[in-house]
Amino acid sequence: MEEVTGRLASGESRPVDVRWLIGLLVAALTTVVLIHIYSEKEGFRTYAVRTIELKVDSLSQIVPVTDSLVKPILYSHVPGLESVHPEQAKTLFVSALLPSILIVKHTLEQEAAKLHYLLQKERWTAKDSAFYEAQCLRYNASNPENLLTRMITLPNSIVLAQAAVETGWGKSRFFLEANNVFGIWSYNPLEPRMRAGSMRDSVEIYVRSYDNLAQSIQDYFRTLGSARAYSSLRRASRETNDPFLLLPHLARYSERGIAYTKQLRTIIEQNNLTRFDHVRIDPQYLEEE
Repeated sequence: MEEVTGRLASGESRPVDVRWLIGLLVAALTTVVLIHIYSEKEGFRTYAVRTIELKVDSLSQIVPVTDSLVKPILYSHVPGLESVHPEQAKTLFVSALLPSILIVKHTLEQEAAKLHYLLQKERWTAKDSAFYEAQCLRYNASNPENLLTRMITLPNSIVLAQAAVETGWGKSRFFLEANNVFGIWSYNPLEPRMRAGSMRDSVEIYVRSYDNLAQSIQDYFRTLGSARAYSSLRRASRETNDPFLLLPHLARYSERGIAYTKQLRTIIEQNNLTRFDHVRIDPQYLEEE
């Protein structure tokens, strides 16, 4: 297509052959039909991210995010952010967290696309049914349409701002020791967790412990997709991807309510976090499953 456009823009005076245009159109339509037939035959394709796991021993190991294409590094146990200049700490925090956000969002978007594909199929295999049932259980969904409305993601700027608030820009004990970005509680004594060091209603609080930052982000999106408190957020996310229009729907994430969402807005604006809303995983790390 780039070559054809170049020729048309070159200002040549040679008249266009109508038969050539018709032939091109027929070829294009044939390609579309073949792709459709091939897709029906081969089934839905998914692309996994070839990730790189890295337990951080030194802040120098964190690869700065300076481009729209991000290397998918799964960082864990990021230490020492409190020992550097605040602005440098923010830059390192974003660079450590953003790859995990993109990895999780890629997986969730692939799963939502797969569900759309399954809803077009006349018959499901046992594997299809198992996938659907697992997603319903994860999101507390009642039917396919309800499930689709729950499989949401949010702009990177919002996730980064919430992570900054919840961890104090990467300085909280939960973040350092448990890779817990959003302070998600644990109610199951059999799962990996750590004591929060506080009580509520005379009951000791625990928070979940994760192997890496991506697992924490995955739990965060599952919470937003399954909890009744965020039903308005889910509705709004189907209408817009503007972070500032979505922020008011996160008021119930914190006991501080509107004051919390105002703080998120301030963090996004002051740190220009919307510049990260259009970055993506470097395609060279995507592999067909």
